[in-house]
Amino acid sequence: MQAEEYNRRGKELIDYITEYLTKIRERRVNPDVQPGYMRNLLPDSAPTDPETWENIFCDIEKIIMPGVVHWQSPYMHAYFPALNSWPSLLGDMLADAINCLGFTWASSPACTELEMNVLDWLSKALGLPSHFLHHHPGSRGGGMLQSTVSECTLVSLLAARRAKIVELKESETDVDDSVLNSRLIAYASDQAHSSVEKAGLISLVKIRFLPTDEQFSLRGETLQAAIEEDRRKGLIPVLVGYRAQCNLKIVPAGAKEGLWLHVDAAYAGSAFLCPELRDFLSGIEFADSFVFNPSKWMMVHFDCTAFWVKDKYKLQQTFTVDPVYLRHENSGAATDFMHWQIPLSRRFRSLKLWFVMRSFGMNNLQAHIRHGIEMAKLFESFVKADPNFEVPAQRHLGLVVFCLKVHEQFNCTYLQQKWQGLHYATIEYYTVVLKARVQSVLWNKTIV
Repeated sequence: MQAEEYNRRGKELIDYITEYLTKIRERRVNPDVQPGYMRNLLPDSAPTDPETWENIFCDIEKIIMPGVVHWQSPYMHAYFPALNSWPSLLGDMLADAINCLGFTWASSPACTELEMNVLDWLSKALGLPSHFLHHHPGSRGGGMLQSTVSECTLVSLLAARRAKIVELKESETDVDDSVLNSRLIAYASDQAHSSVEKAGLISLVKIRFLPTDEQFSLRGETLQAAIEEDRRKGLIPVLVGYRAQCNLKIVPAGAKEGLWLHVDAAYAGSAFLCPELRDFLSGIEFADSFVFNPSKWMMVHFDCTAFWVKDKYKLQQTFTVDPVYLRHENSGAATDFMHWQIPLSRRFRSLKLWFVMRSFGMNNLQAHIRHGIEMAKLFESFVKADPNFEVPAQRHLGLVVFCLKVHEQFNCTYLQQKWQGLHYATIEYYTVVLKARVQSVLWNKTIV
């Protein structure tokens, strides 16, 4: 394919994408396929000779779309929000064309420079402390874009582990790093994401999950008691992970004990664009790292995870491997993000975030967040008005938890027989109501 044909085919594909997204509500959200469905639709081996673009293009609908879960559909009620927007798509289109591997500043200066500046923009827009900024007098920190919150959890734990081992080596110089590592322990609430457990498995750091209160938040006294108990056992506390929904006023308990404080605001972080929603950030000045997903509520498509640290040098002492063939004349003076992360190379993710922030502006992004919260309040009122359902947990921002009420006169067999029909009937009811009252407004504000 040459440039002329690429230009023609590219326009065809853009037309296809536009039609796909504008008519996505007409597609079944969850595919009606079974594992291995594609095996009989594809040949056993890759083609020996070139195929025509027409045949390849036709197979999108024949082979790919039957197995796609349509996350952008207004009828998608599973997992978590994964919003998209036209400016975000355009940003990734340009990033794919440039196709730089931004491991060092020299490998593509614009890739590094834009990311640093846009993460400073975003940090200021969220109301984060100045020590998370790249460009601020006295700041040792900064932000970067990663693929997922799960990756950032692991990066934080690895950095906290390394910093603690370096500290311990000052007094226990003859003790092997692996022995010191075996004594480390980190904390999270029993509501923590499974990625915390996985980070512990990879880093070989024990993870202790602590009970939460009636609001599903981790309390400072619970953390303090766990730290004191583990220290009596000879363990060394190293990190505590908080969800943004936890009251961050309790984090001084961790800071006082010298723990790395990692705040995971995966979904909720976008809400901090609105000043009136920043109560959750009280105490954020104690945090060593903060992470959230613009790809969940901020109109930037996956993957895009914003990650800030208070002290970049703790990342660098963990991840720096400095072979001569990757050095450049500005090494040391410029930021080389390869020293901040697990992979060497990195995509030009900041382009789509830059496009979105400029195309919408902070006022419209704030309006989008506020609108989503109002829709959640409306949905919550529908659930509370239905005698078959209850809201067992406090609504947080745009997140409403609801479940089926279990009536005493119902036995288990009856529930097993009736659950599926009631579930789908109720979901259908709520879908119809939301579509009639609010869904068209939501859709127009998100994708168009």
